[in-house]
Amino acid sequence: MKMADGAFGLSEELARETAPVWEKVKGLVTPLEWPEQAKLISEINALKKERDAVILAHNYMTPEIFHGVGDYVGDSLGLAKEAAKSKAKVIVQAGVHFMAETSKILSPDKTVLIPDLRAGCSLASSITGADVRLIKQRYPGLPVVTYVNTTADVKAETDICCTSANAVQVVEWAAKEWGVDKVILIPDEFLARNVAAQTSVGIIAWKGRCEVHERFTAADIAEMRVAYPGAEILAHPECPEEVLAASDFAGSTAAMIDYVTDRKPRQVVMITECSMASNVKGDVPGVDFIGPCNLCPHMKRITLENIRDCLKYMQFEVTVEPEMAERGRLAVQRMIDLPPPVVPARYDLIKARHHVDVELI
Repeated sequence: MKMADGAFGLSEELARETAPVWEKVKGLVTPLEWPEQAKLISEINALKKERDAVILAHNYMTPEIFHGVGDYVGDSLGLAKEAAKSKAKVIVQAGVHFMAETSKILSPDKTVLIPDLRAGCSLASSITGADVRLIKQRYPGLPVVTYVNTTADVKAETDICCTSANAVQVVEWAAKEWGVDKVILIPDEFLARNVAAQTSVGIIAWKGRCEVHERFTAADIAEMRVAYPGAEILAHPECPEEVLAASDFAGSTAAMIDYVTDRKPRQVVMITECSMASNVKGDVPGVDFIGPCNLCPHMKRITLENIRDCLKYMQFEVTVEPEMAERGRLAVQRMIDLPPPVVPARYDLIKARHHVDVELI
């Protein structure tokens, strides 16, 4: 069925307006869902112009959000950096709460909205600023490297932030800058363990975990190899070490996307949140994406409906206390100011097959 001449009950004007989006999502959205989604996409895009707003759509948003209304798409830090460059007055964070805080930290003069205040994160909620202060008392003189997937009060207690794409680089920079052989890397335990396998710098870690990635197991990988022997398996470094060791490739979100778009494997398994594979599929339609994947219940709180309401009623604003924001901005800016990796981080699986001890707080 073609998206023209009133297809799916849409007016010809609306069908034409949303046809490019339909081409991206038609293998992921049913014809039954599309008419209502197309209307919401059109309404949201009109409201963006009216409110002088941009929407930051994380990789884990559902395809109709990611391809339909996202002005900037990508990982959390990339979105915040794009928001800081934007001339728009209003930022809508189609993601979770810590991402909205990061956007506010980097764009203090802009209004930052999130469509659902309940959109949290198991990893971000695993640690507080008070916890970090106690850690610093226990390990005086060691730099604190904090994953960007953390709340503003944690960033405010941090020396430098990192992402999964540059964690090894940041850890090694911090060790050299502080003149030490150990670094505190919090809060994701599995990211810390996987970073430890890539560097000679000692790692002190926190037992925080992403509820999406921690559920994957090496048994999942073994089952996929039996069922789909030709599939290439890609894992995110927030997964347990044995998952990375059993995979064909491990890397940051950006590295996984680059792998698929550059190599275009016939079949691929992305060991990460479900919607990421769906969104990449919209850009590389010739690749067959196979499960397993896990849904993030927090990301799925964001819908076209509450994005529309967010812009319509200018709700819900995310703020960060100015002094906290200033301290957190220093940690984020230190990371931004480092020379970016030549390519997004790829975790060497030969190294990852060798156990490296970390000190777990």
